[in-house]
Amino acid sequence: MLKTHTVVAASLTAAALMMLSGTALAQASKGGTGTIVCWKDKAGKVVGCGDRVPPEYQDSATKELDRTGVTRKTNETAAERAKREAEEKAQEAQKADEKKRLAEQRRQDVALINTFSNEKEIDLKRDRDLQVLETQMTQQRVAHKNSVARAADVRKRIEAAQKENKPISDYNKEELARAETDRVKAEQSMAANEKEKAEITKRYADMKARYIMLRGGAPASTAAAKK
Repeated sequence: MLKTHTVVAASLTAAALMMLSGTALAQASKGGTGTIVCWKDKAGKVVGCGDRVPPEYQDSATKELDRTGVTRKTNETAAERAKREAEEKAQEAQKADEKKRLAEQRRQDVALINTFSNEKEIDLKRDRDLQVLETQMTQQRVAHKNSVARAADVRKRIEAAQKENKPISDYNKEELARAETDRVKAEQSMAANEKEKAEITKRYADMKARYIMLRGGAPASTAAAKK
């Protein structure tokens, strides 16, 4: 049986390692095994060769050589294997996400082509959506104007009472608080609708550009201008 050779990495020179591997291979050839295994330390340096890996290096990277010294097989460390498997898992998840995205894009493309006959219909649908939103925004502007006016009116009553050294009534306090609350809500709604308006405009612009690309032609307005 071939005895295992172990050499401390700090004292193992390249020449000594080659000699060690050569000796181990020669002994393996005589012993009939025909292969030798070399193991590495945590830094990835070969620190020993023999017919089997010592217990303390069981989790280290190894490589197997035939009797001519040609590497026939390499094994990863536990850390390398875990890293590789994690990377492979991440790549598989990325591919799955991309496949899902492409499938969803195809579905949207089919729906887009089947919904509109030309890009002008997309403009009409955009305008209808914007008109609905504009109606809401008009109502909110009115609500905001009314809340501001109510708050101003209450403040005048409070100021008049203060000039006469009268206490501020609970009613006026509550009314002012309600008016301010309504004003803030109206302003928040107006801001949200302004954002939605921009989003609708962009969404339909992207939709129209995609539609034209799928149809493989120029916009109707451009085609009409060329006639």
